[in-house]
Amino acid sequence: MDSRTIAFLFFIFCSFFTFPQQKFTLSGTVYEAASNETLIGVTIAVPALRTGVSTNEYGFYSLTLPEGEYIMQISYLGFSDIIQKVSLTSNITVNFHMLEEAEQLDEVIITEDVEKIDIRKPQMSVNSLSVATIKKIPVILGEADVIKSILLLPGVTNAGEGASGFNVRGGAVDQNLILLDEATIFNSSHLFGFFSVFNPDAIKDIKLYKGGIPARYGGRVSSVLDIFQKEGNSKKFQINGGIGAVASRLLVEGPIAKDKAAFLIGGRASYAHLFLPLFQIDNTAYFYDLNTKINFNVDNRNSLLLSGYFGRDVFGISESFVNTYGNAVGNFRWNHLFSDKLFSNLSLIYSDYYYGLKLDFVGFNWNSGIRNFNVKYDLKDYISDKLQINYGLNNIYYQFNPGKIEPSNPTSGILEEQLIQKYANEFAAYIDIEHRITENLSIGYGLRYSNFIRLGQDALNVYTDGNPVVFDPTLQIYQEGKPIETINPGKGSMATFNNFEPRISLSYTLDEDSSLKASYTRLSQYLHLLSNTSSPTPLDVWTPSGPFVKPQLLDQYAFGYFKNLDRSAYTIESEVFYKSVQNRIDYIDGANLIANDAIEQVILNGEARAYGLELLVRKNEGAFQGWLAYTLSKSEQRTPGRNSNERGLNNGAWYNTPYDKTHDISFYGGYELSEKWSFNTNFVFQTGQPTNYPIGQFAFQGLTIPYYGQRNRERLPAYHRLDLSATMIPRKNKGRNWQAEWIFSIYNVYNRKNAAAINFSRNQDTGVNEAVRTSIFGIVPAVTYNFKF
Repeated sequence: MDSRTIAFLFFIFCSFFTFPQQKFTLSGTVYEAASNETLIGVTIAVPALRTGVSTNEYGFYSLTLPEGEYIMQISYLGFSDIIQKVSLTSNITVNFHMLEEAEQLDEVIITEDVEKIDIRKPQMSVNSLSVATIKKIPVILGEADVIKSILLLPGVTNAGEGASGFNVRGGAVDQNLILLDEATIFNSSHLFGFFSVFNPDAIKDIKLYKGGIPARYGGRVSSVLDIFQKEGNSKKFQINGGIGAVASRLLVEGPIAKDKAAFLIGGRASYAHLFLPLFQIDNTAYFYDLNTKINFNVDNRNSLLLSGYFGRDVFGISESFVNTYGNAVGNFRWNHLFSDKLFSNLSLIYSDYYYGLKLDFVGFNWNSGIRNFNVKYDLKDYISDKLQINYGLNNIYYQFNPGKIEPSNPTSGILEEQLIQKYANEFAAYIDIEHRITENLSIGYGLRYSNFIRLGQDALNVYTDGNPVVFDPTLQIYQEGKPIETINPGKGSMATFNNFEPRISLSYTLDEDSSLKASYTRLSQYLHLLSNTSSPTPLDVWTPSGPFVKPQLLDQYAFGYFKNLDRSAYTIESEVFYKSVQNRIDYIDGANLIANDAIEQVILNGEARAYGLELLVRKNEGAFQGWLAYTLSKSEQRTPGRNSNERGLNNGAWYNTPYDKTHDISFYGGYELSEKWSFNTNFVFQTGQPTNYPIGQFAFQGLTIPYYGQRNRERLPAYHRLDLSATMIPRKNKGRNWQAEWIFSIYNVYNRKNAAAINFSRNQDTGVNEAVRTSIFGIVPAVTYNFKF
């Protein structure tokens, strides 16, 4: 055997018995250096290997790499990059403390696909706004507002000025899951929609998922708005706040034990109602809220967090009518690190939404609400730099109080009455996998299993053939069915629903600066908001799925192209989407939803669909920054007949939903003129909201009665407005603890009288019926003073 043969055989032998290069794990937490606040979504990159990872919701990261020396790049917009050499010869823990860049503190930041590594991630249809941006966007009465800010993003609208909530990709308000520190917020508005319940001073991170929603989320079929509160400054005491035209706020945070435990407490309150008596107005309208948080780092592997929110709105007309409503939530969390690769979080969550009426003029009080108790356990396993697995369990117990009437005084003659209370339990288990298949292809795939049990209640109506709504073939209308008996179903299960909800998303990188993405999402929703208005009101009540109300089921498909230009100084994001919803509830003509103890008699299960194009162009660097968003979309629903003998609602035809907006254009721009002055503007244009106008009238017993055609065939006039603001930072801020700024804003600069509604009534002078436009706001100037020390 010659030497060449021996060398060849040795090569073959080594090819079969080559040992893989040893790998080690680098893990830790990323903090803001000034406050020890953990940072969410920080990029931990290894440029030499073209790989990296982002910190989770608690600032933790884990990265498994081959043995060797690496240059690590830690980056987060608004903070100075950290470049650090790491020698990886064993499993090690490295915590990073990032410094804010003074010149970027007020930078416009939308963090979707800003870093190149995000081009490669399969996640799409997600937007994040920084608190700094939210505070700069001009809004009504100068009050920084989370909800009003996200309305400038593509695919997000609402029903107009003074409207509660928001609509995403043609979905209804109740189809949005709103989370504050993982606790559900059932009403996101103060003062019937003029302000949101979120105090921007207490907020750390905001993400809006419009599609490609990870499997850890469920329970709503349109979007997820996930908001995390700040944890408190564990290095030093700090106070910041603001004084505005209608409300003020104050937030205090500081260490309980330096670098180990911290607290945060913040409050807001409006006070415009205090000036009403000066104008001999005996009404009142105000809100207040409180944010709290305590965090305690027990050791390197355990930390505890306790957070809460409490808010109330009070609206009164004299002393005879007082409306009180608001949210109260609390969350206890335990973060535990099983190893440098396995992170866990256990949460015990309480959420309550209360609505009350004091009606002295009729002699009774009304109380209603919904509360839930939630236990969730989430784990994330960082198997390698190419594979991470999220999995967990979640169980929610619900109590629904549709309404209770109590006499306000012994002589009112009103009898106490409790509408039938409802109970339910929702369980879910999920697994979510992030997998980088090749250099160019990354996939996210997961599965969520949900189980919903409608529990027993004191009374349940029984109907002929099980139909609480009957169709009159003579009049060709739907009517309320008459119960044949009422039974007590006991405390067991009245109905059970099981659904598997697959999720998949993928990203294919075309080059260093562009990628194609696609996603499919299946979601189930078991709770329904009963509202037949275009914008929800506090009087609307939630009801669970059950014997007569089926859960909503969504299928959504999305495809997108993403492009970074000029080293990410400019970005282009475009997506098309199509989604369909089964079992979307609809209401028969003339439905009465208020204090209705047999709501099943006025609702039918239908279907909905929405499709459209979203485009977002952004400028991320320089003195001038901002974005232009455009959405072209269609949102429809229909309720066909249950059999061939029924005509269905609206003759079974598709009709525009109340939140269908064909065209939606939003522009935001910010210009930093100098260290002292900066200017911001936004412009909004939307197709008018669908509505119903009379198509004719007839006389009956001396009265003129209008009649209407098919649903939502007409529209209000187009909505548009321009807002401006200027921020002035006094030069004397330099070198002193007290930092201050003045914000001067003008809402609706050209005084556009946007129509909130158009009503038809008879002119008392001419006797002719005419259209009357109702507008809420014209031009509104405001001044806000912000401070911190």
